Amino acid sequence: MKKILLPVCLFLLSSLAYSQTGHIMQGVGAFNMSMGGASTAQPLDISGALQWNPASISAFNDKIIKFDIGMFYSSPELFSTVPEFNESGQPTGNFFSGSTKDDRGVSPMPALAMVWGKEGSKHTFGASAFGVSGFGVTFPESTTNPINMPQSMGGFGRVESDYMLLQVGFTWAYELSEKFSIGIEPTFNYATLELMPNPTANPSQAGYPSTDKANATGFGGQIGLFYNSGTGFKAGASYKTAQYFSDFEFENTYLDNSTGTNKFNMDYPAILSFGLGYSKSDFDFALDYRMVDYENTDGFSETGWTPTASVAGFGWDNISIVSAGIQYKGVNKFPLRLGYTYSSNPISSDVAMFNIPATAVIKNAYQLGFSYLAADNISLDAVYHHGTSSGKTSGQLLNPMFASSSNPYGAIPGSNVSYDMTTDLIMVGISYKFSKKQTN
Repeated sequence: MKKILLPVCLFLLSSLAYSQTGHIMQGVGAFNMSMGGASTAQPLDISGALQWNPASISAFNDKIIKFDIGMFYSSPELFSTVPEFNESGQPTGNFFSGSTKDDRGVSPMPALAMVWGKEGSKHTFGASAFGVSGFGVTFPESTTNPINMPQSMGGFGRVESDYMLLQVGFTWAYELSEKFSIGIEPTFNYATLELMPNPTANPSQAGYPSTDKANATGFGGQIGLFYNSGTGFKAGASYKTAQYFSDFEFENTYLDNSTGTNKFNMDYPAILSFGLGYSKSDFDFALDYRMVDYENTDGFSETGWTPTASVAGFGWDNISIVSAGIQYKGVNKFPLRLGYTYSSNPISSDVAMFNIPATAVIKNAYQLGFSYLAADNISLDAVYHHGTSSGKTSGQLLNPMFASSSNPYGAIPGSNVSYDMTTDLIMVGISYKFSKKQTN
């Protein structure tokens, strides 16, 4: 088994413990999360508006600040099966299977937003600092799961990853007319990444190394259009460009204490969003569709083994996301919300092995939230989220020594790697309005 597993360039390319829909958060802040992330055409709070459509902040005519903090818990589980081989390298017909549960614990999720609007002005400004992506898993060493067995026994031992992406945006919206607005938002990003083991590095005789935490900076932007009929119907569209990052520069340490360096580039994908909204009496409805362009994003567009047996990239497909939410305001000072989010899976079975830590691919997510209007200018928000992968992402173990023209990734016959998970989140937020004017 050691001959089978040690050459396999493990994963740790993305274990999105924070992320819900592929590599991105489905929503930002307690209010937006409780609407399933739908906000492109229904700007009910400033965080969702700033994240999904910069033009929609024109709906706010006050100076508003909002802060949210959440505690996120995920429970991924990793399964593997390998065939046994005899001393001559021939399969015995027996198989060895096991599973490992993540023990990382709870992760914090902050969000900060501010909007400056003024009644009668065509200009609205905003600023935001959001954790838009992040991951971290800890699969402990195991003697019962082939993947996590000690390296002396042919496994990879303890598997850890830690990734964080903070995005800062500065937004300007302009009202072209009473019904149409446009908006632009330059974005600036800071990311950190730590991997153990590091599959983006060249292996040595000692195997794949672990890394110190590396950082990268990036930039991009977002543009948006927003239409408000004035009779309840609203529509919106936005395009967030890819966020172009500098390279992560890893300082690697191998098991024999030798050291080395390598670089890896991982951008953030472009996102195209369309939305519809409708408000009538005590109800607000929101529906969003997003397309996330992984297939043209560095770090995601390529995959497979390099000539030196490192991993070229994730090999993710584009995904579609549908978000829907409803708010009921019939209870005095106590608006209630329900949200749902659906996401397709970016990971095909062919490359499941390269993405073992990417366990936070959530297909179905459900949200229940509410607000308490404590005063004319203070609102308290809360949400509970539960997500599920609705089945396992599964594929064969991959080994560069098995690669050929008919088997380009080196799939090992009779092997299997799979993972699934559920996620839970409790988030609270507070919004403070510096004037008593009503926000529409």
